[in-house]
Amino acid sequence: MQHEVAHILDKLGQNIESLGLNTWQLRTLSAVRKCRTAALGGHIDGCDSCGNISISYNSCRNRHCPKCQGKNREDWIQARQSELLPVPYFHVVFTLPDSINVLAMQDPRLVYDILFETAWATLKSFGKAKEIQTGMIAVLHTWGQNLSLHPHLHCIVPGGGVDKEGNWKNIRADGKFLFPVKALSKVFRAKYCEALKVKSPDNYTRVKKQLWEKQWVVFTKKPFGSPKSVVEYLGRYTHKIAISNHRIQSVNDQNVTFGYKDYRVNGQKKSMSLNHAEFIRRFALHILPKRFVKIRHYGFLSSTWKRGKLKVLQEKLKVKVLEKVEKKTFLPKCPCCKTGNLHRIAVFDQRGPPAWYLGISQRSTPCKK
Repeated sequence: MQHEVAHILDKLGQNIESLGLNTWQLRTLSAVRKCRTAALGGHIDGCDSCGNISISYNSCRNRHCPKCQGKNREDWIQARQSELLPVPYFHVVFTLPDSINVLAMQDPRLVYDILFETAWATLKSFGKAKEIQTGMIAVLHTWGQNLSLHPHLHCIVPGGGVDKEGNWKNIRADGKFLFPVKALSKVFRAKYCEALKVKSPDNYTRVKKQLWEKQWVVFTKKPFGSPKSVVEYLGRYTHKIAISNHRIQSVNDQNVTFGYKDYRVNGQKKSMSLNHAEFIRRFALHILPKRFVKIRHYGFLSSTWKRGKLKVLQEKLKVKVLEKVEKKTFLPKCPCCKTGNLHRIAVFDQRGPPAWYLGISQRSTPCKK
């Protein structure tokens, strides 16, 4: 049996009220719990090959739900393919120290907005010193492998930028990152602390000493093999959530056991057990504020810049621009014959399937295939 976060929410039941969660977190967890159950209604599908008729329950479509991310990820990857340039791209990670965690739980919007703002300000300042306009795609993750709070940005940064004449300019061609990592880390810390001081002076005073006494980390990887591999790689991060269902190993009446990688010992695979309440409390730490934007584009990768100038830059770099493929209607495969496509026949609400379907299902024989 595949264990799910929803099963743990079922086990916890009304005890969830004792966790001290806010109303937005409770609403999100309620959606995850109801996803693909009768509570959200459903639809009746017919196979165009074997003729089998079946029902499917609706998805909650919540961005924190482990069962609702696959299609969104593929759509995002497809949209980015037409924006690629034949230039080196780097993976950069900006990480906040754990001394900010208490404030992140109290005011996540403040902490995460400043993280985006200052990560970009850091890269932009280094690009300005080289007389180029840089770019960045940033994705927020707030978790560590054991579901602890660990805010960081996964960023894709092209290895160069656009000069004043709108021409592309590579910074490095030797495979090393275009800016010194230690210098990036120091500037990032200074910009973050200054922004926090301006926007929330009281909070800054409380955490000032802890923020400055630690070294901050900006991690970079060598450039990707091809521009296409950049988007596919970042696609792993764009719609990721705190924990996927396949990592949950067992659920009993008291505890949840899940797998994780311990990066302090070279990514060694381990297991951790938590009681239901602690597991859900940790999971809820990573529910982002309402309407918070977790994927952001900056510089010449921003939507404003791309609308007016991307096509011209691609022409200068002799990029064969891929035409946007028209989205096809998604037709799931039949669970019976595995080859035919399912077509929607009817929809129903939480009251359940219509009487005519119940009559058919009682008279029909199980799928022989």
